[in-house]
Amino acid sequence: MQNSILTKYGDAGPPWYTIYPAVPQFSAAVGAEAYEEWLRGLPADEPVSLYLHIPFCRSMCWYCGFPTTITCRDAPLLDYLAVLREEVRLVAQQAPQGLPVSDVHFGGGTPTLIGPAEFLALMELLRHHFAFRKPVMIAVEIDPRTFTAEMAEAIAAAGVTRASLGVQSFDPIVQKAINRLQSETQTSAAIENLRRHGVNRINFDLVYGLPKQTLESCIQTAAAAVAMRPDRLAVFGYAHIPSFRKNQRLIDEASLPDIAARAEQAAAMAETLVVAGYRQIGLDHFALPDDQLTLVHEAGHLRRNSLGYSADTRKIEIGLGSSAIGRLDDGYVQNEIEISTYSRHIRAGRLATSNGCRLTDEDRVRAAIIERLMCDLEVDVLAICAAHGFDPIPLLNSAGSLAMLANDGIVDIESGRIRVRQECRFLIRAVAAAFDAYVDR
Repeated sequence: MQNSILTKYGDAGPPWYTIYPAVPQFSAAVGAEAYEEWLRGLPADEPVSLYLHIPFCRSMCWYCGFPTTITCRDAPLLDYLAVLREEVRLVAQQAPQGLPVSDVHFGGGTPTLIGPAEFLALMELLRHHFAFRKPVMIAVEIDPRTFTAEMAEAIAAAGVTRASLGVQSFDPIVQKAINRLQSETQTSAAIENLRRHGVNRINFDLVYGLPKQTLESCIQTAAAAVAMRPDRLAVFGYAHIPSFRKNQRLIDEASLPDIAARAEQAAAMAETLVVAGYRQIGLDHFALPDDQLTLVHEAGHLRRNSLGYSADTRKIEIGLGSSAIGRLDDGYVQNEIEISTYSRHIRAGRLATSNGCRLTDEDRVRAAIIERLMCDLEVDVLAICAAHGFDPIPLLNSAGSLAMLANDGIVDIESGRIRVRQECRFLIRAVAAAFDAYVDR
């Protein structure tokens, strides 16, 4: 791809479009009262997804863009779990009794810092307050550096079906530059423990664009990952936002690759994975041909939610824990980010919703268009507008950058259908931004 095009559109400007409208558009006008009303209005027989946020780690990774608390002690985590359990009870009181659940995801932070007994007790509490539909999909994020055989046994006993391992890079030079030393041996040992206990669905997270990362080290990392044969891989571009995340100020900006090098790294990692038999999905995911993510993508049912690409087709996602985001028919809600503020609300017997977004009809249409672009690299704007009873002309006219994208050879436009050229999938977010009514704000 020409450097001039990369420079013009970049690869880290627009939102990731995991949700639309994005979090910066949330406001305090949507609070706990609105959330309670939305929970009470949930259909009693429609399965939902649960997301539980565990914002604790043993050490700080300098590249991390998420709110986390570093602790070497178990007491803060145990205190947080007590509050989280109370939030589960508060949400269950507002939702229809016996609300069915089809998917559960533990994110963080490092969810597996929860002790085996505490994890089993938390799963038992969820099953007590919600009706788990069989087969229920339960996923947990894992840091291989702190993962134990005892925890592998516990999550298997709790019914966990998928584990997502943070890898980022296997290059020791890059690892030192991001303060995350993690050997291939630690990663393979974690996989071995998981598979030994029957947790066979494995995801890897890899990152390009990191400090001191080279094209060769990216290829080597991808090849080492392939040798461990995870079912899925997510290959993210590092987003350097030191004004927002103080820990990123510890990274030497001069050691970061430029836009052209980032694009080259992403393309090389993608080629390595595709040659090894993985299917490329959307912007940054790869999956084996028989993986559920591949199957739903080929069937045209791939979804994009707050966690990224997903085979979970549920419309409703209930977020639990500090900073967690929930998605309901009426809109989005987010809990207080600070653990202390979140805990104070829950201990007082009220939901900890800090802000959110009530969806308009136009938001829903734009969200549907953006989701299909991000998932399929193409979208039939006329068909989506017709399905929503929405006039497509003002929407297409308002997407002023579409003509520029077409002139630059990034998209093809014909009769209301927009297709992103395969060689330009790296810039898919710039195409999605053409339909973002808030991006200029």
